Amino acid sequence: MTTFREVLRPSWWMYVIAAFMIPTTILVMAPIDFTLGVILSIVIYAAIVIPMFATSPTITLTETELRVGKAHINREFIGSVSAYSGNYAVAARGPELDARAWIFLRGWVNPVVRVDITDPNDPTPYWLFSTRKPEELVAALRSGRDKK
Repeated sequence: MTTFREVLRPSWWMYVIAAFMIPTTILVMAPIDFTLGVILSIVIYAAIVIPMFATSPTITLTETELRVGKAHINREFIGSVSAYSGNYAVAARGPELDARAWIFLRGWVNPVVRVDITDPNDPTPYWLFSTRKPEELVAALRSGRDKK
């Protein structure tokens, strides 16, 4: 049973930035063929936006595991969890980051969650990953631990 699920889709402004390819392509192609420029600009925009949307990573928490993108860990190896946003998130991603940590950051998502790893066979001290709902995820992780 899934207790938390989030898809890290790009922010709206990423699609706006990609849309700047439309007038750029039309301007480049206008001297050759305006209609071809319009068609090509739509094709290029779709070629940028569809992969951005389709390859958006997912964070999934079930009763047995935490999955972030393609990585997963059993909940029994999850230690303390913390949510960071604002300047604290910047510090966690920068000066306070341990080089051994597993990171999964998205530039368009500011908040991060830190999940300490208690597996003695895993050299990774913690996971640090982006999420738009850090408090909700931390609460879900803690509630699952309290049930045991």
